[in-house]
Amino acid sequence: MSWANFIAMGDSFTEGMNDAYPDGTYRGWADLVAARLAVDSGPGFGYANLAVRGKLLDQIMAEQLEPVLAMRPGLVSLAAGGNDILRRKVDPRTLVDKIGSAVGRLRETGADVILFRFADVTAHLPGQRIMAPRAALLNDGADRIAAEHGAHVIDLFGDGTFHHPVMWSSDRLHMSPAGHRRVAAHVLNKLGVGVEEDWLLVPPAPAPTPWLLARSADLRWAGQHLAPWIRRRLAGASSGDLVTAKRPELGPVDALA
Repeated sequence: MSWANFIAMGDSFTEGMNDAYPDGTYRGWADLVAARLAVDSGPGFGYANLAVRGKLLDQIMAEQLEPVLAMRPGLVSLAAGGNDILRRKVDPRTLVDKIGSAVGRLRETGADVILFRFADVTAHLPGQRIMAPRAALLNDGADRIAAEHGAHVIDLFGDGTFHHPVMWSSDRLHMSPAGHRRVAAHVLNKLGVGVEEDWLLVPPAPAPTPWLLARSADLRWAGQHLAPWIRRRLAGASSGDLVTAKRPELGPVDALA
């Protein structure tokens, strides 16, 4: 099956952090998927990526949904809610209801929709006992939405390879280039499109880190990544406040860097 276009909605996961192009912008799994889909769809294929790091679900719905609908989408990915479950007060069931409403509107246009069961990032972060149940509700919600509306679900949570540290960047929250390639492979396999075999190759797991070195690494991570995140929260700021979507309009995939 081929599509006239692919439009990606969401936050940093879909923007492509931390899979950098040489110029410092981000590629990520969605760019990889778009480039592969264009091979089958031909030169008229269009790709847009409206995702912006740090966005909460309500912001994604307010800023991205209507522009996506206006583009007459053929294939849409929607990955959202991850930033919300990091907040102190959030109701995951409400998040699921809002995502379901958006998927319903997208499906009414005839678009195919991709949803995600997210990989277990909570294992790398503080507050796991609070965030893990929220993430589970969000993931289970993706299955229910897909069953109701006929969407594709990409089960990253069920892929144990994402417990491998090479799948994650140094901030422990965003995927590494290898992680993004693996996500792209899962998406393309779900869509029935061939993938590059090396996107699924994983190096052997490293030996366990000695306790003292692991704690030193935790302290460095807290200073470099956790503390700035806390400061932004206290200031009411977001990492995406000064960032705009990298591909806000449909364009040819050969324009990718």
